[in-house]
Amino acid sequence: MGRSFFRRAAVGGVCWVLTGATLLPLSAQLPPSVKKDAERVLRALDQIEAESLTRKGGGLKRADFSEEELNAYVSYRIAAEPDGVLKVLALKLFAENKVEGMARLDLSGARLPFGLKPRMNLYFAGKVLSSGGAVHLEFESLFLEDRSVPLMLLDLIILAAAAIGKSDAASINDWYELPYGIKEVKTASRKVSLYYLP
Repeated sequence: MGRSFFRRAAVGGVCWVLTGATLLPLSAQLPPSVKKDAERVLRALDQIEAESLTRKGGGLKRADFSEEELNAYVSYRIAAEPDGVLKVLALKLFAENKVEGMARLDLSGARLPFGLKPRMNLYFAGKVLSSGGAVHLEFESLFLEDRSVPLMLLDLIILAAAAIGKSDAASINDWYELPYGIKEVKTASRKVSLYYLP
């Protein structure tokens, strides 16, 4: 539990999205509306960290973001790592920490098992779990293009990404540290809430 997760994009985009706030300037490739939404999330993460570093006490505070803002932040994170495995990640948020998503991966140069093609679309559903400043995506289903596939296939994809140096070896069972100060993540329909100690 508690490993940093900036380079492990193949594991589960939700965890990657929610960790690591220090990045490059906003990419010129992003449309203005996406930049605006991503900037709101980045400013909030900076504020959360600043407030957590100067602890004043009190209970948990909450920062809310729309599904659209979260997806804009995802686009920004992906644009900041153009050589990464993860090329696209689109998320749908539901009540009770349920999420669905589509991840487009590019594993060009990797030796893949089972005749997998290096460019693939994965569709997934799962539940975001958080505890003690760490987050984990508990996958419930995984599809490669239009075929249901076993969850262990994602671990094999992660190992393939590690073999070509585009990811640290990890597992879909890993937990990842949230940005400093954030203690819990909760989703509702089309919304995510970050709970932090000021």
